[in-house]
Amino acid sequence: IYADPAKRLELYFRPKDPYCHPVCANRFPTSTMLLRVRRRSKKKQQLDTEEQTQPEVQFEMEILGIVTTVYKFQGMSDFQYLAMHSGPDGKQTSMYDKVLMLKPEKEEFFNRDLPLYIPPPIFSRLDTPIDYFYRPDIQHRSGYNNPQVSGENLIGLSRARRPHNAIFVNFDDEEIPTKPLDAAVQNWKKVCTNPVDKKVEEELRKLFEARPVWSRNAVKANISVHPDKLKLLLPYLAYYMLTGPWRSLWVRFGYDPRKHPEAKIYQVLDFRIRCGMKYGYAATDMPVKAKRSTYNYSLPITVKKQGSHTVSVHGLKQGLGAAGTSGAKKSPSSRYKLKESVYIFREGALPPYRQMFYQLCDLNVESLQKIIHRNDGTESECTERDGWCLAKTSDDLRDSMSLMIKQIIRSTRPALFSNTTSSEDGKEQLAYESGEDEDDEEEEEEDFKPSDGSENEMETEILDYV
Repeated sequence: IYADPAKRLELYFRPKDPYCHPVCANRFPTSTMLLRVRRRSKKKQQLDTEEQTQPEVQFEMEILGIVTTVYKFQGMSDFQYLAMHSGPDGKQTSMYDKVLMLKPEKEEFFNRDLPLYIPPPIFSRLDTPIDYFYRPDIQHRSGYNNPQVSGENLIGLSRARRPHNAIFVNFDDEEIPTKPLDAAVQNWKKVCTNPVDKKVEEELRKLFEARPVWSRNAVKANISVHPDKLKLLLPYLAYYMLTGPWRSLWVRFGYDPRKHPEAKIYQVLDFRIRCGMKYGYAATDMPVKAKRSTYNYSLPITVKKQGSHTVSVHGLKQGLGAAGTSGAKKSPSSRYKLKESVYIFREGALPPYRQMFYQLCDLNVESLQKIIHRNDGTESECTERDGWCLAKTSDDLRDSMSLMIKQIIRSTRPALFSNTTSSEDGKEQLAYESGEDEDDEEEEEEDFKPSDGSENEMETEILDYV
């Protein structure tokens, strides 16, 4: 806890109870001293037994060190819920011996019929009392009607999302848009008030002229633009594909990749680094660490949240588009730029995340490009799964990329592959396993739901625009 300034110190009043909710302390800087004080008492010899003498007391003080950090328990404890069951007669019965496994148990322990006991990890997200300053009801003029509110925002912590007026297109839609919505034009014109914004707009136009389909990460790696401004600029110049081989990508207005066989190089590839003992290494041995882990989850009350830095429309108008604020360490031309590795795959380099969305043209490996261009000139039909490529092209690409990553890990950490004899055996093993588990991988892809807030899962990008 001390090593992480964002963590709060937890105190459990019942340490042996796993259902005990802690009280948390905040971290504060201080400049105090730690003293050791000794109190020594020395009795005087009594010459006269009738007279009582006071013992001689001496204090010895020693400075042990300087204290720079203290933790203060200023909050209230959370509600506690004991593992109890109330019977029909109102008698409370303890369930600790039934729900806690303190030693290895036999099968009967898990098959017992018990009352349902699933307490939440916390009851209250706040441990300090706050005052609610309710606003008085707004007095509207006669004839005013409240705007429509969807059911998901009627009750909840989050407000209704601000629309960014992006146009979404499914693979089955017959027509594609040729111009942006009027609201999207107005939104961009409202914040495009300085030469920096106009320069960014021209740079993005040139990108779409040179290449009609882009991912948002690819745009971020080529143009330095504030993320909040990019949300307004992309719907102004392109539409968003929801399904099909170009899903989660931005397509230039008026361009339909379903009618152009050469657009297959812009198709998306959902690639995930394979892990498991059958691939030669476990999940804990992967050199690409997971961004989130259920094992390292922290309850909201145990983390001290930093103050959020919100960006207002006024701030966007003041040139935050690319120049940023004064005193920034990075140069204006690269302040918001991402690294090329977030959208380009190169042989000999590991992906930055365990799951990546690559466009086929960004796979900078000759052997991978040969797989993509196997049917050049003979494309006959654009399918929702494979686009203009041959069937199972994505599977072949994943197998080849997985083998490259396995070889990288083998070269950097040979101890993990001490049981394997040669790289050729690894190729045969990988080819055999990929063919055997082909159906399972397809099912996993269909069931996969990207988690909210992940930077590399581009399908969550839709949440920023609806």
